[in-house]
Amino acid sequence: MSDLKQLDADLSRQMNSASVLTSQFTDQEVAASIYNKDAGFTARLAKQTRDNVSQFARRDQVFEFLKPAHNPLLDTRHNMLLYLEGVSVSFDGFKAINDLNLYIKEGELRCIIGPNGAGKTTMMDIITGKTKPDTGQVWLGSKLNLLKMDEAQIANAGVGRKFQKPTVFECLSVWQNLELSMSGTRSVWSVFRAKLSGEQRDEIERVLVLIGLQEQAAMDAGSLSHGQKQWLEIGMLLMQKPKLLLVDEPVAGMTHQEMDRTAELLNSLAGAHSVVVVEHDMDFVRSIASTVSVLHQGSVLAEGSMTDIQNNAKVKQVYLGE
Repeated sequence: MSDLKQLDADLSRQMNSASVLTSQFTDQEVAASIYNKDAGFTARLAKQTRDNVSQFARRDQVFEFLKPAHNPLLDTRHNMLLYLEGVSVSFDGFKAINDLNLYIKEGELRCIIGPNGAGKTTMMDIITGKTKPDTGQVWLGSKLNLLKMDEAQIANAGVGRKFQKPTVFECLSVWQNLELSMSGTRSVWSVFRAKLSGEQRDEIERVLVLIGLQEQAAMDAGSLSHGQKQWLEIGMLLMQKPKLLLVDEPVAGMTHQEMDRTAELLNSLAGAHSVVVVEHDMDFVRSIASTVSVLHQGSVLAEGSMTDIQNNAKVKQVYLGE
């Protein structure tokens, strides 16, 4: 009985305290507070609606989602996307790259071949910012100096790299891998409220068709074959809308059927993207390349069509061992 009396006394004190607090505000003040909050929300909503509508009403620009995602400083008016001039780098006295000069046109598919130790991987490390050269210049277009940018900035500028071993999220579906790779804001708040738009879904569908995995969209990436994982990783790079795509030995470990499909895929990318392929398989290079560059001891030994390269005496001696 005493416990009930004590409880009743506690409740009375709490109600009295609440009355004291609420008595500090008149009914008009409470109503005004609620109105101000509603008015603020309404104003923000109205502004957002006006901004969204104005995007569709403007005639001097395309819709926001149709604008290219490339760096606004990227200038390819001279039809040249990548410049490497006088590039050299040494590791403990060994000159991995020696006065390298290489030029990649916009929309070109270029194959890079050469013996082990020729500098092919180091060259891609320099382009992507992983390695800084001792001397030389590396430009994306005529305005973006890649040597003054870090790896993340270079990737955001439109340079994508695919390593020899496929790196996909094996516990996620093919669709989810592509969704995670999509270009866009990656802030904490944007991730929490992220929702795919119709345009983004269409883009994922387009890439699925391009890489030939539309029937495996719901399948875990870990269940794919080796070749399919390679295509998925290429698709993940495409979701970032790169201008330059660096592909390292894409057909290593593939079946002949997978190699043929990879050749079709890379050929289909040329034009919309500049594609640089480092490869040792000469039959595969012959099936895709219009221009081949041969690296030897860190510099370009020869450059031309596959027929020119095969008939080049220096290439036969250095690369083919003849």
